[in-house]
Amino acid sequence: MPDSTSSDHDHRALRLGVAGPVGTGKSSLIALLCRELGGELSLGVVTNDIYTDEDARFLRSAGVLDPERIRAVETGACPHTAIRDDVTQNLIAVEDLEHDYAPLDVVLVESGGDNLTATFSPALVDAQFFVLDVAGGGDVARKGGPGIAGADVLIVNKTDLAPYVGVDVAQMVRDAESARDGRPVIALSRTDPAAVARVRAWVLATLAAFRGGSHEPTDPGPMAPHVHADQTGQTTAVHTHAGGDRAHTH
Repeated sequence: MPDSTSSDHDHRALRLGVAGPVGTGKSSLIALLCRELGGELSLGVVTNDIYTDEDARFLRSAGVLDPERIRAVETGACPHTAIRDDVTQNLIAVEDLEHDYAPLDVVLVESGGDNLTATFSPALVDAQFFVLDVAGGGDVARKGGPGIAGADVLIVNKTDLAPYVGVDVAQMVRDAESARDGRPVIALSRTDPAAVARVRAWVLATLAAFRGGSHEPTDPGPMAPHVHADQTGQTTAVHTHAGGDRAHTH
């Protein structure tokens, strides 16, 4: 535990974001971390979905934590909005968990499924995973974006599926490493003990640095400009971001 001379890190949990496109295994990664670390750390989870609490219900049914430690945020808007543009809903959920189960060691915040540009605001999380999976295609790591390039750890998930989808995992990892300028890339299957141990070790090392005051949150960068269209294909909003703030043109 941190000593009495340390900073705000004495009083709150390490907050870890988990972002990535739909279906890459974000909830499964969180379930894995809860199973691996729940015996030695006090954990909480906040999930994000647009209109449901589906991810929270999945995690509760998996039995990885006390169900009350898993809170759901229904964003009602684009998934990135609640993790990047206006993080109020998520901050409230995280702080409620920290109040109800003090002292927590780690709170995992799962983004709703988004595209390759999604990143967490450093006002919400201290560090972040970005999750890809081999079923999304071996070339996806080369497509870049702030999540792939700048997240603290890039997870190339579901490597056990690679033979069935024709993906060369080693090449995909090399492509990811090239895009990330030396930041960690972990090829992960939940059936691979060595890979699981590497993810577990990274979380514990980051927690130790956070408690010791040496961890500095980094910002992967703002979302790229993007357009939202309604069901008729008409443009309803154009979002541009500068310095992490947001502006909307309707």
